[in-house]
Amino acid sequence: MLEMPSEADIHCSAETIFDLITDFGGQHRWLTQSSSFHGTNDISANPVTLGTTYREPGPFGVRNGRVTELVRPTRVTFHQPMTLRLHSGTVDVTVRYMLTPGAGSTHVKRVVAIGLPWHLKFLQPVVVREFRVESARTLLALKAYADKVS
Repeated sequence: MLEMPSEADIHCSAETIFDLITDFGGQHRWLTQSSSFHGTNDISANPVTLGTTYREPGPFGVRNGRVTELVRPTRVTFHQPMTLRLHSGTVDVTVRYMLTPGAGSTHVKRVVAIGLPWHLKFLQPVVVREFRVESARTLLALKAYADKVS
């Protein structure tokens, strides 16, 4: 799997940031839709708990996610394999947040790991670019919102 980390220092408590990340129902307050992200729906529990499931439809397929790690307020991991359109395979996607509280701010590390089916490896540069852009956008949106509410 290819890992793509992004990091930010957010002037907010780890508890508040954790609550924002795990409140799928309130996600629209800080994360707008984009060409890659059309929102989260079919949420089995909100706020999320360990094992919560959800769906994220997008232009290339649907991510069927599950919360696989939940340690409040420092770690949350989402495993969200994306079933591609046209029955062309599944991209294995894991998104992990690690929050480190500090004096007056919280260091947030977001790591997206993807695994492509072998027959789609030739698309890796395009897929990686899309995931990097969306991951950076998500972290910047989280930072902008959380810095305002602190």
